[in-house]
Amino acid sequence: MDLIGDIAAIHIPLPTPGSVTPEECFPDVLDQALKDRQEYADSLDALCDGLKEDPLLVALGNARARKESAELEIRQLLAYAREFHGDRPYKLEPLAEASGMSVSGIRTAYKDSELDAVTLQVGRKPDSRRPRPATDKGRS
Repeated sequence: MDLIGDIAAIHIPLPTPGSVTPEECFPDVLDQALKDRQEYADSLDALCDGLKEDPLLVALGNARARKESAELEIRQLLAYAREFHGDRPYKLEPLAEASGMSVSGIRTAYKDSELDAVTLQVGRKPDSRRPRPATDKGRS
């Protein structure tokens, strides 16, 4: 069993025939995936050796960090869509579909902390004058 190799295979799956367009690019895409997989395995191996940590637990922690980062980005994008588009914010239904959330979930998906972050990132204040839900102090 090659634990790090198996983790790398899960993290960077190889393309399958027919999954690459145009098809003649498949060998190049496959070659790049194999290189990326080896680089990831080497990096994970070095990190775990240096930290004296279990590679699976490190990989899980890294995946969790990516998930949390993606969730934060979704909340910030929703805040941007609803609060930074003047009098015509994005409608709830397409945002719900694109984000995989319910319409009611969109309304409460972001808080003042996400609005503050988007304000800083785009360099302007929200356009919306709609009342905001109460701030959840426990959520960052």
